[in-house]
Amino acid sequence: MVTLYEHVFNWKPYLQFGTRQFFKRKQTIYSQGTPGDGFYFLHKGLVRIVSVNATGKERILNIVIPNQLMGVQSFDQKEHFTTAIAVQDSIVYHFSNRKFKQLLKEKPEIVRVFSRTVIHKMKILLDRINLDTLTSEQKIALLLHNICFEFQNLEVPLNQQDIASCTGLTRISVYKVLKQWKEKGIIDIINKKYYIKKPDFFRNLVN
Repeated sequence: MVTLYEHVFNWKPYLQFGTRQFFKRKQTIYSQGTPGDGFYFLHKGLVRIVSVNATGKERILNIVIPNQLMGVQSFDQKEHFTTAIAVQDSIVYHFSNRKFKQLLKEKPEIVRVFSRTVIHKMKILLDRINLDTLTSEQKIALLLHNICFEFQNLEVPLNQQDIASCTGLTRISVYKVLKQWKEKGIIDIINKKYYIKKPDFFRNLVN
């Protein structure tokens, strides 16, 4: 079934203008401080966006899920001020400035799709600005809320290590929170996969 999200932000007709690239888990897609040329579209997988301060401490700013853009801030060929790292094996399409100009000329309707995708991404990014002030439970709830409810799917496409990598928590902390949620009937675990049973719990916890 095609969701509203997939319909409004449908990039499939335009992927031919991008360069298909494959990144393995933990591989860097682009790095903070390096010059950019265009932007990236995540077709499959999961990517975390981080910033690194002068002491080398990493801070997670965003989690990119399929059908979202990343690296847009360097569209004007300035340096990336973030780093993108694949959480899972991922397929991305890189749209260079030259290719995007060609796309605009041949398919001008892409302006609306591009704008809506960027605005949607900014909304999610704003939700994460104060991520460091949240409790472990809130961090995990926010992650699962954003990922699962984007596609109206209550199956969590992540394992414990993925959740730990995305939130910056330890695997033990993630395990404790998920265990508590299972005991309370908030989630279920079937064949090592997590399923959300009480979606309102996540909405209330992150709002």
